[in-house]
Amino acid sequence: MKSLNTATETPSQIDLGIGGMTCASCVSRVEKTLKKQAGVSEATVNLATESARITLTGAHDAQTLARLKRAVRDAGYEPRTPDAMDDSTPAHWMGLPVDLWPVLVGVLLSTPLALPMVGDLFGKHWMLPAAIQFVLATPVQFVLGARFYKAGWHALKALTGNMELLVAIGTTAGWALSTWLWWKAEPGEMVHLYYEGSAVVITLVLLGKWLETRAKRQTTSAIRALHALRPERAHLLPDGVRRMEITDVPVDELLPGDIIRVLPGERFAADGELLLGHTQADESMLTGEAMPVSKQPGDFVTCGALNGEGSVEVQVRAIGAQSVLAQIIALVQDAQATKAPVQRLVDRVAAVFVPVVLVIAAVTLAAWLWSGAPVEEALLHAVAVLVIACPCALGLATPTAIMAGTGVAAQHGILIKDVQALEIAHRVDTVAFDKTGTLTVGRPRLQLIEAMPGVDERAVLQAASALQAQSAHPLARAVLDAAAAGGLVLSSDAAQDVQAVAGRGGWGTVQGVRLALGSLRWMDELDAPLGVLAKRATVLQKEGATVSVLAAQSGAGGWVPMAVLAFADEAKPGAASALAGLRAQGLRLFMVSGDNQGAALAMAQQLGLQADAGEVIAEVLPGDKAAVVKRLQQGGHTVAMVGDGVNDAPALAAADVGLAMSHSQGGSSDVAMHAAGITLMRGDPMLVAAALDISRRTVSKIRQNLFWAFAYNAAGIPLAALGYLSPVLAGAAMALSSVSVVSNALLLKRWKPAVAAPTVGVSKPEA
Repeated sequence: MKSLNTATETPSQIDLGIGGMTCASCVSRVEKTLKKQAGVSEATVNLATESARITLTGAHDAQTLARLKRAVRDAGYEPRTPDAMDDSTPAHWMGLPVDLWPVLVGVLLSTPLALPMVGDLFGKHWMLPAAIQFVLATPVQFVLGARFYKAGWHALKALTGNMELLVAIGTTAGWALSTWLWWKAEPGEMVHLYYEGSAVVITLVLLGKWLETRAKRQTTSAIRALHALRPERAHLLPDGVRRMEITDVPVDELLPGDIIRVLPGERFAADGELLLGHTQADESMLTGEAMPVSKQPGDFVTCGALNGEGSVEVQVRAIGAQSVLAQIIALVQDAQATKAPVQRLVDRVAAVFVPVVLVIAAVTLAAWLWSGAPVEEALLHAVAVLVIACPCALGLATPTAIMAGTGVAAQHGILIKDVQALEIAHRVDTVAFDKTGTLTVGRPRLQLIEAMPGVDERAVLQAASALQAQSAHPLARAVLDAAAAGGLVLSSDAAQDVQAVAGRGGWGTVQGVRLALGSLRWMDELDAPLGVLAKRATVLQKEGATVSVLAAQSGAGGWVPMAVLAFADEAKPGAASALAGLRAQGLRLFMVSGDNQGAALAMAQQLGLQADAGEVIAEVLPGDKAAVVKRLQQGGHTVAMVGDGVNDAPALAAADVGLAMSHSQGGSSDVAMHAAGITLMRGDPMLVAAALDISRRTVSKIRQNLFWAFAYNAAGIPLAALGYLSPVLAGAAMALSSVSVVSNALLLKRWKPAVAAPTVGVSKPEA
């Protein structure tokens, strides 16, 4: 029997929910605690999602998570499971959220204490007896405020500071001062007490935290909406062996190869291939495509898409974490869990912020006492400094903007996997596009076959389709489509020893003859002169066709051309206008293609690219695209690379920002998706401008939030120290700072792409 403590493969990551964090100082403290644990190489804590992503090195066992949870709890915070992190719906009691009740009780007890302040404005004296003030303020201070004492005590034990410590010290000072003044007063003497300050500050802080939590919940709405797309059950069809009738089963029990029925109005329960029926699918929440997409037998359908009017049967191809929907959710969650580079600077500031504030408060107290002010007045000014300086807004400024930005981008078909790419994308001044499948439809057609004299064109097509039968290359599909249209039937063993040659073509043996099918460049390398076909090949290239040659190996080992095959692709709808829009923004544009110069120039003319300005880079081998990107980066240019296939992955990784464009309803190539920082879920060039735009807007919100977070403290601390802010006003300002930062980030949820993208026909994913 295997041990439960069997070591798992490393390195690995653990996501852990953390409750009780309130400010940037809490984030810094939890990160330090986690990084001290054995086997932890990195820990990133997100205040907005109240979670930590922990990277482990070396082997780890089943006890690792328990040790990490224990460390978090010892630091004074509440560890939570990933399931609890996903459940953001608050519990209710008597029709109201449970977390709202402390705020309501605080308002109920604090209002009578604050009314005399309002009465003073109208010349009324509504001062309550000291005993009643004590009875009202004490439960607020020590019952509702118990959370501040608990968290502040843990911070003190760790020799650090946090928001709760500032609030606890400040409000306790106000409560204790009032109690001392009441205790030393003569019987019947009316003394001015400050219970209302402490009680109202605690109530305002609780209200601010509740509003902040409510607003933060909205920043995760995109993730929750994606989770909601996955249906709970599926209609599993009988297999004729064990199941003799339709069975409703949980989607978790589906297996690849199962056949399910999807009724009109239901969501597809898994990724798969449509076997029977015709329908339309609404994929707007997955790809941002506004119009329903027609689905025929053989088309790919995506888990979570909404079925239209047809009852259809689907064969399951991918389940669980392998589904497109699960990958989308994982990419968005990864982006929201990652810390932006600018946030690391904020964290360093927050680490020393609370100790500095404590020093400023002590200096304020000493300065007022030295100037001859009464003890109570000096203490109130020091309390105001402590209360207004809480660094809540600092900790929320960056993550809330990132969550809102990545969430709304996902709703429009833009998946931002890498937060660093988001932060860099707004500086992009150069955009390089792959041609085939990115700017073009990616479904070239076989236009014609020009055979050598005495060679039958139908035999050429038969041989070429045999060589390409197992290839997923766009030109291979064009050959196979032409063969099918011509009524040719291929046997499973039509070609033997088939081998692809990267960037050139492929070869194999058909009916005992060694054949090669590939580019003109490859024919030159094989020393296969075209002879009478050379002139025709040149003309076809100038007309914009992609030319391949079928050659046979002679008995002497040389190669003899048999025919020239001409392929033509067409530009995607909206590609030219998308490029024009990017050019209008002042961006440098380039098209990088492996096609011959003639085909690339012909397509560039359709797209409005300027070949004489060097915007067309043709005849680039797949392995050389990364070198092209590095050349474009020279001179300090920030380059975005847009590609759609496996051969684009090195260039996507080399670019400052890689954008992997979907060329199918199933998503872009997995390799391209993982190499790129941003994935465009629709094969629509318009989304490139949209991705750069949401990047600019998100970075702008981060800067705005950081400005206001620092501005509150930069202006508030001196005002409080100089006596211009009471503790009550300081508490209100502190609460307002957090709420305003989160609310400003939520404005990103209203973002929409500037230009409506046209409907783009996309094809079934490659096998």
